[in-house]
Amino acid sequence: MGKKSTEPKLSKSTVGLGFKEKLWAAADKLRGHMDAGEYKHVALGLIFLKYISDAFAEQYEKIAADPLADPEDRDEYTADNIFWVPAVARWSHLQNNAKQPTIGKLIDDAMVEIEKENPSLKGVLPKDYARPALDKQLLGELIDLIGTIGLGDSASRTKDILGGVYEYFLGQFASAEGKRGGQFYTPRCVVSLMTEMIEPYKGRVYDPCCGSGGMFVQSEKFVQAHGGRIGNLAIYGQESNPTTWKLCKMNLAIRGIDGNLGSQNADSFHNDLHKDLKADFIMANPPFNMSDWGGDRLLEDGRWKYNTPPVGNANYAWVQHMIHHLAPNGIAAFVLANGSMSSNSSGEGEIRKAIAQADLVDCMVALPGNLFYNTAIPACLWFLARNKRNSKYRDRKGETLFVDARKMGVLLDRVHRELTEEDIAKIAQTYNAWRGDKGAGEYADIPGFCKSAKLDEIAAHGYVLTPGRYVGAEEVEDDGEVFEEKVRLLAAKLEEQFQESARLEQKIRENLWGLGHGF
Repeated sequence: MGKKSTEPKLSKSTVGLGFKEKLWAAADKLRGHMDAGEYKHVALGLIFLKYISDAFAEQYEKIAADPLADPEDRDEYTADNIFWVPAVARWSHLQNNAKQPTIGKLIDDAMVEIEKENPSLKGVLPKDYARPALDKQLLGELIDLIGTIGLGDSASRTKDILGGVYEYFLGQFASAEGKRGGQFYTPRCVVSLMTEMIEPYKGRVYDPCCGSGGMFVQSEKFVQAHGGRIGNLAIYGQESNPTTWKLCKMNLAIRGIDGNLGSQNADSFHNDLHKDLKADFIMANPPFNMSDWGGDRLLEDGRWKYNTPPVGNANYAWVQHMIHHLAPNGIAAFVLANGSMSSNSSGEGEIRKAIAQADLVDCMVALPGNLFYNTAIPACLWFLARNKRNSKYRDRKGETLFVDARKMGVLLDRVHRELTEEDIAKIAQTYNAWRGDKGAGEYADIPGFCKSAKLDEIAAHGYVLTPGRYVGAEEVEDDGEVFEEKVRLLAAKLEEQFQESARLEQKIRENLWGLGHGF
């Protein structure tokens, strides 16, 4: 007879507005009792516990349904890359004791046991929930609230909910703490587009500002979706923010991804932890327009092959850092603010020109607005190839593909947009066909959407890389109406509108006279 499950039924994943509202409600539990920065650490630790417990509980129920299997057998979990959760760290145990005055110590004990089970997390998890300053009644209420949010079940895992939660906290608490950084969580659809375009099947993948590890997670998903082996990818990352570095460690650990993130958090510009690395794939979303990056201390740095980047903006320092780490046949895909495509301030135009003349720019994609959760800054994707004569693809020396995807995507709510699976497939297929991937079909320019341009055309545009300059206007379907007739009708319509405008102007003047404010 099968063992009866003792784990609670999972709540449904609550993505979208409901999810956001619950997080805000959680914030309200402790807001006013501690500062936002401190609360962030308290809540993130609990969210991690909830995440691994949800994944564990889902697997537990599956195993418990099999009369020949033991749901307490650790191997049943590790074989499926599910994090084994010791009994004292399971959410059901903590939830059952949420009202006890010892709840802080129980959470600390849970963290200690998890670190024992997973040496890669040693020293990473927060373990100060028992401190007297943390109100245990409020902590219990927070546990109750987070307990209602589905975080780690299979549906949530495919959406990288843990990363999404962290994005939310970054945005909301940066605001609450009275500062706004340039760091923005990369939307899943953007990371998915990048992986579908560069196809990281095998080799070294590097992200010099890896955040919570979203690029690595999506690379793993790409390999799995295309029947490859996870072991064929070697992950290298670096992150300067200590909290985010720890979150990335957690994010990789719970997915069974073995990555080299260095022994501690560190700044890629001033303490490059992977100095000798030459990566086959680089994927990154560097902080937009970072002004305080210590560039004045790196004026003679060997990475600035295409000229010294301005000390007031790190965009071209990131670009050159990534070029420096590209393998001879490597390809880099990264997100930057739109200004990077056309800026001529502080020598940026000269650096862009040198990079273009070195024939490194493989593709540029203009993204739709409002894709990012907590910034409205318009963004674009850069794709740099070290060797455009790579035998894997066709020889595209002196050519660059421009894609204008600004009209793509669907609105999720009033302010947030997302690229659909069809959008991602269309852009990726266009690039893959242009590059000459086997089975990707024939490439052709499409006015208003994509254009393959030669280096002399790019030079004629002053090395501005904005896709809109190259793809031209979308073709409008001929409605069969004679041109002269169309102009006559439009002129008549315009005359009507002039007359209406004059009538309204006169009416406004009369009303103002009536109020004693005529002019």
